[in-house]
Amino acid sequence: MSENHDKTHMNEGEKSQLHDSEEGLEGALECSDEALQTEIKVESTSPQGLGRPHSSPPRFVTVEELLETAKGVTNMALAHEIVVNGDFQIKPAELPEDSLEKRVKDIVHKAFWDCLSSQLSEDPPTYDHAIKLVGEIKETLLSFLLPGHTRLRNQITEVLDLDLIRQEAENGALDISKLAEFIIDMMGTLCAPARDEEVKRLKDIKEIVPLFRAIFSVLDLMKVDMANFAVTSIRPHLMQQSVEYERKKFQEVLEKQPNSLDFVTQWLEEASDDLMTQKCKHALPAGGEAAGSGELTPVAVQNYAYLKLLKWDHLQRPFPETVLMDQARFQELQLQVEQLTILGAVLLVTFSTAAPGITCKADLAEKLKMIVKILLMDMHLPSFHLEDALTSIGEKVCLEVSSCLSQCGASPFSVDKEIALKGQILAVASLDDPLRRIMGSRILAFLEAHLASGHQKPLPAVPGGLGPVHKELEEVAVKFVRLVNYNKMVFCPYYDAILRKILLPS
Repeated sequence: MSENHDKTHMNEGEKSQLHDSEEGLEGALECSDEALQTEIKVESTSPQGLGRPHSSPPRFVTVEELLETAKGVTNMALAHEIVVNGDFQIKPAELPEDSLEKRVKDIVHKAFWDCLSSQLSEDPPTYDHAIKLVGEIKETLLSFLLPGHTRLRNQITEVLDLDLIRQEAENGALDISKLAEFIIDMMGTLCAPARDEEVKRLKDIKEIVPLFRAIFSVLDLMKVDMANFAVTSIRPHLMQQSVEYERKKFQEVLEKQPNSLDFVTQWLEEASDDLMTQKCKHALPAGGEAAGSGELTPVAVQNYAYLKLLKWDHLQRPFPETVLMDQARFQELQLQVEQLTILGAVLLVTFSTAAPGITCKADLAEKLKMIVKILLMDMHLPSFHLEDALTSIGEKVCLEVSSCLSQCGASPFSVDKEIALKGQILAVASLDDPLRRIMGSRILAFLEAHLASGHQKPLPAVPGGLGPVHKELEEVAVKFVRLVNYNKMVFCPYYDAILRKILLPS
């Protein structure tokens, strides 16, 4: 039967994997657990960890309690990562080149493959090691199958029958090359399309030992592919379980530390006050008295509160307790919003200054975006100086604009215009720069509209002046809305209770 037909059969079986992937997820994720735990430790570090108030003196805990807590936190963080990170993927573990683990692994592997080579070089050949490898490959191939893959399961079981293979080896009738050919064909049937070329290259390897090494290497990649497919499949099922699990864990913390919602309460109170102030300002008539400013809704206050997290002073202010696990994600989104604000301002002032002469170059915006992105890449580092970066951006932007005007046959970029453009770009460094304030305000308004729209279509239109960065802006919006909506699902009972006291004090 052809490989294409088998691939089709595999795709049809994928439908049933949505129901079966949950069982295999725990094993599939083992390879990434250590790396993820390390990442969680880094991301969870917060400058507010010291000095946090306690409602009662610290108590001693047993080792068993500590281990159980650590296990629960790790599991919760892993589930949380899968749910909120749409790009979450398991990657093959890679040991550092100069590490002791890498050296030991290389030595052990070399000894094993040298032993296999020695056995196969004997006269007659000894196949003990080779048969063990075939057994491992057999189990791996079987692990890729779905319950409905009866035909493939029978094929693998029949051809890779270890008892029969041992008998053939003892009688000098074993054709190891034929077994390898079957294994490669089966890998081609079961692998993801992205692995087709790697599997095909196996057929070019003629020596048995290098071939088996390459087979195991590709099988390891296929295991990662299967684990990632399981993650994608299980995400909808994991969502509700994770919501309930995180809420339960937080409730346990709250029962031990009743003040664990202090910063959340302060955060929501500030958002409510800010919104009410804005409403009063907008509703103020010529006579000077507020004309029916209207009532705030819990949803509006929550949405505005989440927008405030994108302007948070992480070094000076404690982060609200319910979003602590996502503090690093909100910091990353905050940085992306700042970069987009500067990028949008630079592009707007450039096209306003140099138009209409540069309109003939459709790819100019992409070139300028790439320049600005590269020079703002280190914006998160303490050593970064925005003024220096914007000075370099101004120089490079003017070079691109001059080149574009020349290619379009337009009038050259005058010295006065070049000086003015560089000055306007450098002015964006100031938080009080009008253009930067407008860009920042429009981006936050877009994110707020995106959040308020829920799952409705069409999505809010990109504000004026931000057209050149609409793709980047929509990517940030998707991440932001996914993160906020999940957090709302977990902590809505607490938010509702707090907002009832704030909005309906009577």
